[in-house]
Parts: sequence; C-alpha cells; structure tokens
Amino acid sequence: MTLQQLYLVLLTGGGVLLASIAAARMASRLGLPSLLLFLAVGIVLGEDVIGLDFDNAQLAQALGTSALAVILVEGGLSTRWTDVRRLLAPAGVLATAGVALSVAVTATGAHYLLGVDWHLALLLGAIVSSTDAAAVFAVLRALPLPQKVTGLLEAESGFNDAPTIILVLVFSAATTDLPSPTAIAGNVLYQLAVGGALGLLTGRLGVAALRHTALPATGLYPLATVGFGIVAFAAGGAAGASGIIAAYLCGLVLGNAKLPHRAATRSFAEGAGWLAQIGLFVMLGLLVTPSELPPAILPAVGVGLILLLVARPLSVAACLLPFRTPWREQAFVSWAGLRGAVPIVLATFPIVAGVDGARHLLNIVFVLVVLFTLLQGPTLPTVARALRLTKPDALHDVHVETAPLDVLDADLLTTTVPPGSRLTGVAVFELRLPHPTAVTLVVRDGTALVPHPGTVLRGGDELLLITTPELKDTVERRLRAVGRRGKLAHWHGERGSPEPSAHSG
Repeated sequence: MTLQQLYLVLLTGGGVLLASIAAARMASRLGLPSLLLFLAVGIVLGEDVIGLDFDNAQLAQALGTSALAVILVEGGLSTRWTDVRRLLAPAGVLATAGVALSVAVTATGAHYLLGVDWHLALLLGAIVSSTDAAAVFAVLRALPLPQKVTGLLEAESGFNDAPTIILVLVFSAATTDLPSPTAIAGNVLYQLAVGGALGLLTGRLGVAALRHTALPATGLYPLATVGFGIVAFAAGGAAGASGIIAAYLCGLVLGNAKLPHRAATRSFAEGAGWLAQIGLFVMLGLLVTPSELPPAILPAVGVGLILLLVARPLSVAACLLPFRTPWREQAFVSWAGLRGAVPIVLATFPIVAGVDGARHLLNIVFVLVVLFTLLQGPTLPTVARALRLTKPDALHDVHVETAPLDVLDADLLTTTVPPGSRLTGVAVFELRLPHPTAVTLVVRDGTALVPHPGTVLRGGDELLLITTPELKDTVERRLRAVGRRGKLAHWHGERGSPEPSAHSG
C-alpha cells in the first residue's frame, strides 16, 4: 500500500466514523436504535450503492466476534453488581433453558412454515434466539423502568450469547448427524463454567494489579482495564470455553471494584464500545447485498413473528414462572428481547463452515433484525406505559449523572501545595480567585474535606478547583503568583507567568 492509498483509506475511515456518529445523533432524536442507521451506512457504502465490495464472511466473523467482546466488556464495566446480583438465577435460566426452548419452537415453525430441512431450521432458530447486549444496553437505560426489569434484561443479554454461539457452532459443523442433546448440554455447561471461571479470575487479577501498581500516566488505567477484559475473552477461547461470558464477567468484576480513575475508565470503555458497535454494524451492512434481500422478506417476517409472538413469550413464561415474576414484567421482558448484531454475526458461521443455503439464511436474519428492531425498539416506551411499568415518580426523581465538564462549560483543575511553598498558611479566601472559580475539595493526608473560605492550606494539600475555560489561565497565574510571593503577590509585582520573574522568591 502506497502512502497515498493509506491517506485515502484513513480519509474514508474517518468519514465513515463521523457519518456514523451523526447517524447516532439522528437516531437518538428519532427514538430509533442507532444500529439501524449504522447498518444503513454500511449498505450505502456497499456494492449496490457506492460500490465497495465486501463479501469475506470469515473476516466478518473474526472482526464481529472481537467487536462483541469489546461491547460485552463495556457492558460489564457499566453494570452495577447490586442491580444484577439477585437476578443471576432468572437471567441464567433465561440464557440457557430459555434459549433452548426458543430454538426448538422457532426451528419447528421455520421447518413447517418455510419448508426448510431440520438442519437449516435449527441453525436459523439458534441464530435468532440470542438477544443483543448492545441494543439492550442502549435502549433500556433511557427508560424509567424498575431496576429489576432492566437488570434482568441486561444480565440475560450478557449471558445468552455464549449458549447461542455454542449451538450455532455445533449445528454448523454437523453436516450429517446432529450430536445428542446430552452432548450439547455438556458442551454448553463446560463452556459456561470454564468461561465464567476464567472471566472472574482475570477480573480479580486485574483488580489486584491495578490497585497495587502505580502506572506512569492516567490514560494507561483505562487501557489496562479494557485489556484485562480482552485477555479474559482470549483465555476463554483458548481453553475451548466461552470467551464472550469471560469478557462480560471480567468487565463486571472490574467495573464494580474500587479502582483508580474509574470515571476515566468508564468513559474510555464507552467510547471503545461505541467504536466497536459502529465498526461492527457498518461491516455487517457491507456484507449483505441489498438486491438479494427481497426474496428474504416474507420468510423473515414469518420467522420473526413466530419468534416474537410464540417462542419468546413461551420461553420467558416457562423460565420466570418459578421465580414468581409478575405477568406485566414477563410481558415486557418478552417484548424487549431485542435482536441486533449478534444474530447477523452468528449468520456468518454457517457461511464459513460451507453449509448449503447459508447465504440465504444470512439475508433472512438481516431482514428479520432490521424489521423487528424497527417494530420493537420505538414501541418499548409505549409498551412499558401500557403495562404500567414506568415509575410514576420518574419525572420527579433527582437524576444524578457523571457529566463531562465540557457539557457544563467548566474546567477541573488540580494542584498540589509543594512543601515550602508560600501557598502554605494562605486561607482559601485569600487566594482571591476570580469569580466564579471555587476550590471544591482539599485532600489532606489521604482524607478529603470540603473547604470553607477560612480553610488554611498546608504543604502537601491537593486542591480541586472548578472554573470556566475563559478563566483557566487567570486562575493558574494567580495560584503560581501566590505560590511564589504569598497572598500579597500582586503588590510585589508577581503576575504568575509560566516563567518566574527575576524578583520571585
């Protein structure tokens, strides 16, 4: 590749990224899941529109699985353990027995409705039976739902990728006789148990390492945290277990531990998750050929209706009945089983394995995901209200969020009072910082305190200040001036320039 070609590739990649970000903003305003517009970007780039040819299913499978790992690490990092702790049992049953029942019902419907053989019917049932973590995380967290419902759906979407991937791999490899149900169950149990153990172990090791290792730069902590999640994913795969469940559980452990720079880590992981989603959906949009999709529309509608109206409700009712889940919550969980990238990625597995009819299967899955995401995603708020699940006092709740300071048009400044500095002994009000600058926190000997105007600074104090971008330089100059010449620095002609004046000292 020449340098000029490299520039062209980077220009195209940057343009696609910016177009996808604009699409995400548009999707948010329209109340649509952003994955639909990401897919649209890929289709526009594809061979039927702009003309970019991409049909490498094996590469799509590899990149798609890697992107799913990043998405699930981010999902684990952003999931609170207290929200899902009591929901592990029902989520686990939904992700295993629920998937098996959904596969059986959907495959039966596909076999008799579409007239396909049992092999393809089981493949199709397994491919579409997994809910999508990216879609669930993005849509549900914007709804004022009971935490029990949101946590159950998030945990299920994090856990059920592993069983469906195992089933798709088994059915793709079985060209003649299918393995016995006992063999499949044993395989699923092994992959979940070993993958889960490796995820928890890697997460624990990551917590110990990050707590006791002082890294030379703040930006390395988010990299290291996400890196442990990727290691867990790879370790699970190398052991012949589920890397997906390992990545999610590792992220869950790391995200709920008291680690340095947690806010920066979550922001970085969120950005990495968005990048993975954008790349994944654009690539999957490229993979399909729009001119081949019309014959797949009717089969996709038929199978989707079986899944949405029969298979999913039956599996949810059967799995949640022992946990005495109210019927309203069961109905919403059933309707909120969103499909997204996972089924489309899984549809590449039979293509790579050389299964006859696999390409048509991909088209059916693609159309099903698009149509039923359009149906389910925008209607979730209406369904939640109809089932009376939205919290009635949600409009009156105090919503506390971690807001980026640029949203508040503010800058956060930190400084440490060096031993011997003339800041020592100066009261906060004597700093005479320009309004509306405020010293919001002082960390002294490892203890945080909220200062008042009369608080006197000591050597070694760490100060956190909030100011506006316009006043940032003025505040820095004032702190330097007082540090050099004391609280009467201005009378001594000290202006706090970056380079000390000749009479400073």
